[in-house]
Amino acid sequence: MPDPMRTVAMEIASGLGWLVLGSAAIQYVFYTVQTALAFFELHRAREADRRADAAWMISAKSIPGITLLVPAYNEEKTIVENIRSLLTLRYPRYEIVVVNDGSKDGTARAVIEAFKLERTDLVRPHPAPCKPIRGIYRHRDYPNLLFIDKENGGKSDALNAAMNYAQHPLVCGVDADSLLDHNSLLKAARPFVEHPQNLIAVGGTIRIANGCEVHGGMVVNEGAPRRLLPLFQVIEYLRAFLIARLSLSRMNTVSIISGAFGLFKRSAVLKVGGYTHGTVGEDMELIVKLHRHFRERGERYHILFIPDPVCWTEAPESLTILRRQRTRWQRGLCEVLWRHRGMILNPRYGRIGFLGLPMFVFFDLLGPALDLAGFVLLPLFCWAGLLSWKFAAAFFAVVVLYGVFLSMSALVLAELALFRTTRKRDMVLLAFAAIAENFGYRQLNLLWRIEGIWQYFRKQKSWGEMTRTGFTQRKPVAGK
Repeated sequence: MPDPMRTVAMEIASGLGWLVLGSAAIQYVFYTVQTALAFFELHRAREADRRADAAWMISAKSIPGITLLVPAYNEEKTIVENIRSLLTLRYPRYEIVVVNDGSKDGTARAVIEAFKLERTDLVRPHPAPCKPIRGIYRHRDYPNLLFIDKENGGKSDALNAAMNYAQHPLVCGVDADSLLDHNSLLKAARPFVEHPQNLIAVGGTIRIANGCEVHGGMVVNEGAPRRLLPLFQVIEYLRAFLIARLSLSRMNTVSIISGAFGLFKRSAVLKVGGYTHGTVGEDMELIVKLHRHFRERGERYHILFIPDPVCWTEAPESLTILRRQRTRWQRGLCEVLWRHRGMILNPRYGRIGFLGLPMFVFFDLLGPALDLAGFVLLPLFCWAGLLSWKFAAAFFAVVVLYGVFLSMSALVLAELALFRTTRKRDMVLLAFAAIAENFGYRQLNLLWRIEGIWQYFRKQKSWGEMTRTGFTQRKPVAGK
């Protein structure tokens, strides 16, 4: 190669290398700050718990009622167990509204047969738009359970249908493949009792149920998954909720509450028109809509994340299903950011406009491409003689070690936040996963996120089939 051309190539390689390194440095500084903020927020939350146990709310006269909104589509394997779990929750006033969103499997039949439901004529106003209702079912033995069978309209449509039949001031979206801890509603509702005026939404921690034993609709024995793919997801979820969400709550910039479990003021959700149709990121879309609505009207409000309550969900155990999930999440992110692009860096929207949404643009939208560039381009530059192999090795070592640091921090936060002692064998498995995920799994996720962006530009809207294997049931003891 002629010297001038090599000089240009060296300059390009150097520029790209510095771009990748600069991006990595910014991300690592930000993640370090996030981790510190998460520990501070956890300390604040634990101090509040020490001052008063949430159990006092059982007898409190001012406690608000809650309606659980449970959308279900092709959830035949887990829906009955989920409903049984919800019926045993510790809360004085709540109802469950389950919506079968035109499932193609036996979801509706499983629920109707398991709870011996009967068709009833119940008419209520529909302030939130939804597809036509085919039938409404209930049974006198389950006065707080309502089952709605409707035409398929998507998850947002099903949530709107459930909200239309809600009778309580608070509504809680719960995925049909999820299980709640016994005290989850008490802990999630406590901030609404303490701050009844300004609080409009509360999110909690989502954890992976794979590897746990379930009995009577409750997780009775926690354990780490024995399969590698869900084990990696345990680490991911702990990082996402106990570092990212806690720190966002500390900065008052919560931009997403998981659709698997979130508690909202029904009146606030209806003010913004309910859940948005035609989106695959309905959970983030709702939160950003709420921010936008209250900011534009100058009304005081607050959105909070608390580490405990816990909701358990079944994680995908195949690469095919996991890929569909992750590309869908990325498409949902793109939809929300584009729909609300006018909020980004707009002083009218305060912290959410200047900090919350720009973080998603840089770290979740642009970040995957820059991270993947580092994994791909640096070895190529070294092979071409444009960079030294020592430099590339040092870069990858820093990436792996920092990833392990974040994952271990999340494990420590989990022990502190959830007051649960992880078995030594499970801790060893999780520590192994925190290291092993850096060699292939993280890179796969980067590819899927970039694929999700590509799908968004191609206007792909489908959810894809999410096959469930069902929760691991505790084996009955002989003689019982």
